[in-house]
Amino acid sequence: MDEATPFDDLISSAAQDAGGWLGALPVALVATSSDGMIVRWNHGAQDLLGYAPPQVIGRHIADLLHPGADRSLGRSLWETAATGRGVMGTVTAWHRNGHPLELEIWACPVPDRRHGASAVLVFAADAHATRRIRGSSAVWDGLFARSPVGIAILDTQLRFLQVNPALEGMNGLAEAAHVGRRLAEVLPQVNAGEMEEAMREVLDTGEPVLDRRRTGRTPADPEHDRVWACSYVRVEDPGGRPIGVIASLLDITAQERDHTEAEAGRRRLALLSEASSRVGASLDLERTAQELADLSVPHLADAVTVDVLDSLARGGEPGQGLAAGVALRRLGKAPLSGSAVTRILAPLGRTLTFPAAAPYTQALAARQPFLIAHLDDQAVAPAARHSPKPAQLLETGVHSFMMVPLIARDLVLGVATFYRTRRVSPFGSDDVTLAGELAARAAISIDNARLYLHEHETAVVLQRSMLPQHVTPPPGIEIAHRYLPASDVNEVGGDWYDVLPLAGGRAALLIGDVMGHGIAAAAVMGRLSATVRALARLDMPPAALLQQLEATLADLTEPMLATFLYVVCDPATGHCTVTRAGHPPPAVAQPDGTVFIVNTPPGAPLGVGGITFTTTDITLPPGSLLVLYTDGLIEARNRDIDERLAELTSLLTDSRQPLDHLCDSLIAHLVPASADDDIALLAARIGTHGRTAHREEQR
Repeated sequence: MDEATPFDDLISSAAQDAGGWLGALPVALVATSSDGMIVRWNHGAQDLLGYAPPQVIGRHIADLLHPGADRSLGRSLWETAATGRGVMGTVTAWHRNGHPLELEIWACPVPDRRHGASAVLVFAADAHATRRIRGSSAVWDGLFARSPVGIAILDTQLRFLQVNPALEGMNGLAEAAHVGRRLAEVLPQVNAGEMEEAMREVLDTGEPVLDRRRTGRTPADPEHDRVWACSYVRVEDPGGRPIGVIASLLDITAQERDHTEAEAGRRRLALLSEASSRVGASLDLERTAQELADLSVPHLADAVTVDVLDSLARGGEPGQGLAAGVALRRLGKAPLSGSAVTRILAPLGRTLTFPAAAPYTQALAARQPFLIAHLDDQAVAPAARHSPKPAQLLETGVHSFMMVPLIARDLVLGVATFYRTRRVSPFGSDDVTLAGELAARAAISIDNARLYLHEHETAVVLQRSMLPQHVTPPPGIEIAHRYLPASDVNEVGGDWYDVLPLAGGRAALLIGDVMGHGIAAAAVMGRLSATVRALARLDMPPAALLQQLEATLADLTEPMLATFLYVVCDPATGHCTVTRAGHPPPAVAQPDGTVFIVNTPPGAPLGVGGITFTTTDITLPPGSLLVLYTDGLIEARNRDIDERLAELTSLLTDSRQPLDHLCDSLIAHLVPASADDDIALLAARIGTHGRTAHREEQR
């Protein structure tokens, strides 16, 4: 100790450095001789009672008591000094300003080596402040000992000074294992670096840090990761200097697990919702398979393949069994590039053959998901006998793997395979369930695509078979015709056309469109076509013929509508009668270059009922073109119908061009892409005497 340092200053600075009671409570230090005479009076005593040292040194300590107080203090102190015992108690002193002050005192004897007598060292403090601090300490002690929240006190070097029982339980270590050590030394398997950085921030700035996450494992539960919410507050002495940090910890592992599961559930629902809107909307087999693969990466897996039975991909039916193995066509794969995993896997369009003993075949035969949560050499050994790919996948970092069969309407259609390479948890039961739900949606869509393709092809065959196979117009009329079915992604409709000879060298040119699609529309179209042929042989007037067609539709179990255009031509005179039932009007191109749309009442579609049909008479010069068509030729998205009719007439200005060339030109210019609807087209040159030409081209 430096003897030049005053004793009072040493006491003061020591109290401040100590913190706690001594740092927060002003304490007076008074020393008396063995007879009770004051011999030392420090700054704390002056601050407490208001007397300067010269005013009290040499006086008896009892003189400082309140005039009405018991004057036995001197005798007690003397007895204390004489017997060598300490004493504590509460007395009322008299402040220099003239008011009483209740003090709590602690007195103890101090031997005097030179004289052999005992002096007395007296500590005094404001009794009210003492009781308040003592009460606060009791509350703190109770809170510290009984709180379910983990509490630790650390010094400015972030070494543990004290931990409560709750924290002992969380960490699985006694207080003795903490004291004097830092967090990284006590718990090496938690993110100690981040936590100490937060505590240093608190020491430097004085701002509390709240709800920092401590994660990892402790001796209390060494097999599982846990999560704690930590808060840090700086502890200061009365001078505002930092003397440590108080840390409070709350175990929130259960809440975090619930939150994680809820988030995972929300993501699963979002993924399933997206699958409902994206997968299978096109009714296209290849596109549906690719949509499943694209949707699953990266939300569920890092790489995905979708394989469909080869027989199904070729347009056939699902196989009858898997006893002899299985052939699968790869129709979906994601990501398509930039992945070491997918570079190893077979490309799109490749047919893969698996023997009966291969895992792929077994997964399909079992009709159950196949999961290898932790992929390693032992796990891939059965498949490695059939292919080197499993070992190569291990080398690229694949650590978890699952296969889910595609099953719809009790038919096995294929399999979806999922690979995981990222440093995340392996596939678990929740992932298998999610993959199964995605696969089920895709399987239904794939089967719908299969059924639709079958129906589409059936409808096309049916409709083609019902169109006229050999059209023989009477002399004086040259014809050409085309039928273009809707593209594969659109259903076939009920468009048809025909040319029927009538008495007197006349001919009936007709075209119609049954509203609706698929087999039903094609069947009704065939029924109407046969009815028209029968009625035309009776040479029935056009309006009466349309009334009979109306009755034919009325006989159907399910109501149907059809548009119809019936033109009776006499090539000898050029006279034509036009009767419409809601169908687009015919176009005429005369030899002089005049082109126009025939102005005739539109009528209502057949099947509406209660309609009277009217006819319009026109006379065409020899060599005029008459063009009949269905709405698929002139209707287009985002285009006005008048604009489309103007385009049609602009293509008819050269009436002398060959009719086959004219039909091809109309379709090429008006329908440049795949057709959204069926197109039927019938072109006739009226009043010619040359060779009649006719050719049907179906596309």
